[in-house]
Amino acid sequence: MLFDFERDFAASLRCIPMIARQKLDIVGIKLSLRQWSRFSREERGSLADLPCETEQEQAAYSERVARLIALRSDEPLRPLATRGLEAWQKGAQMPDAVRMQAQADGIAPPTTAQWAALQPLQRFALVKLARSKHENENFVPAMREFGLLPPHAGLLHNADPSINPSQAPSAHGHLPN
Repeated sequence: MLFDFERDFAASLRCIPMIARQKLDIVGIKLSLRQWSRFSREERGSLADLPCETEQEQAAYSERVARLIALRSDEPLRPLATRGLEAWQKGAQMPDAVRMQAQADGIAPPTTAQWAALQPLQRFALVKLARSKHENENFVPAMREFGLLPPHAGLLHNADPSINPSQAPSAHGHLPN
């Protein structure tokens, strides 16, 4: 499964799609883009498609990634310093990182009800995009794709620095609280 906001760079699987990133986080493996790029297209596709829900599936997934790293990469397997599973698994509590990224982008964060209604992979993507230092430009498109923003919200944020902020249309004025 690929989200629309990642199709242009993940459809070819040259970048690690969110579905594979989520599984890597679940099993606690930090995979570099360099390591990922050394895997064949079929191997990358299998890492996106393999199940990773039960303990057995997670063990098999972890073993598969470890084998691929050993086979294809000259870099060692690196465990994640912190797994951070609780940040996206808790549907009742939105992480501060998501709230802060929405504020930085000049948009309303998801409401408690909206956050709880998201699928786990959607919550994972928002947390990951909010914490990313180089990919948070996809945060607003992800919010829009997940139905958390009107179609054009966030498009004009900081577009024209000559506009007086008190005269600019509010991105928050028409969003529900």
